[in-house]
Amino acid sequence: MTLTPPPAARVGDTLSSVSTPSLLIDLDTFDTNIRTMATLAASHQIALRPHAKAHKSSAIAQRQIDAGAVGVCCQKLSEAYPFAAAGIASIHISNEFVGADKIAMAVELASHTALSVCVDSVDQVNALGTAAAKAGVKIDVLPEVDAGQHRCGVISVDALLELVDAIASQSALRFAGLQAYHGGAQHIADWTARKYAANRAADITTEFVRALDVRGIGCGVVTGGGTGTVEFDVTSGIYTEIQPGSYIFMDGDYGGIEWTGSLQFRQSLYILSTVMSANRPGMAVCDVGLKGLAVDSGLPRHTRWALGSHGPTLEYVGANDEHGMLSVKDNPDEHTAGLVGQRLLLPPGHCDPTANLYDNYVCFRADRVEAIWAIDARGMSR
Repeated sequence: MTLTPPPAARVGDTLSSVSTPSLLIDLDTFDTNIRTMATLAASHQIALRPHAKAHKSSAIAQRQIDAGAVGVCCQKLSEAYPFAAAGIASIHISNEFVGADKIAMAVELASHTALSVCVDSVDQVNALGTAAAKAGVKIDVLPEVDAGQHRCGVISVDALLELVDAIASQSALRFAGLQAYHGGAQHIADWTARKYAANRAADITTEFVRALDVRGIGCGVVTGGGTGTVEFDVTSGIYTEIQPGSYIFMDGDYGGIEWTGSLQFRQSLYILSTVMSANRPGMAVCDVGLKGLAVDSGLPRHTRWALGSHGPTLEYVGANDEHGMLSVKDNPDEHTAGLVGQRLLLPPGHCDPTANLYDNYVCFRADRVEAIWAIDARGMSR
């Protein structure tokens, strides 16, 4: 006999009957976030290629494409497989990869989807070109330039030209443009400082593009940018394509940075949790800890009661493997025994690794489960 646990939720359920912990999407806010980003990109005539590492779900990728996105980015090759299998027609691997196993994966993917990849090493180019030619596939290649992150990417024009020449020498590869992403700029809290970092990244990238132009090398695509800098990226005059990911969900980290103007994305991703113990005054314990919540960007902020639950304002103050420690804000002596069974909505500090902890999104509108979306690229980190 095969014994499996029941599903956490079914379409049509009320939120009060959803099992916890569960990863929830507020569809009204989610849909608004998708439209806002699509409208922004279209109004500046810039292609939108959302980063799927934020959600790892082909169902969400399809909704982004339906709203106008040209395809998706994936950070790892294995992560791209569910998207290619689901029929996503254009996938960009926005991270370097090396090794015969990874090359074989890229070649296989290229036989199922329009694949572009990121490189910053001639050895990577040569290995990929040889394998692609043998398999009879064509792959677009974008050298990565270091736009200020000081992580991956070439740091000189000479190194970039060496990559472009190497790509040109491979019949199965095509130079398609540049990858220029400054991840560190996305989370700079101060708006002015974040704008400066984004503009500096655009200036660095512009110098690389001009160097190619001087040599008669056209750069059809310049891709990069992210949720935190997108308002600057679309007006930079250098990016032809943007790669925001977290905008569909937002999280505690993005909620803690300064935003100005009319561009606003709101929290749509929550972890539904239940208070399971409350024996000490001023304290309660919920059923979401480290195995259901990424804490690399801090603990959940601004917890709130789910519809139908109530109680004092609680702060999430500590995460154990299976337990979340909660304290009553400003009142350590308050009686909390009556909170057992009450349910909380917790906004994760970092959406990407939190999504990677769950099998499904429970998608709701008002108080009703409208859809269950598989997180079909969960755990695919090769």
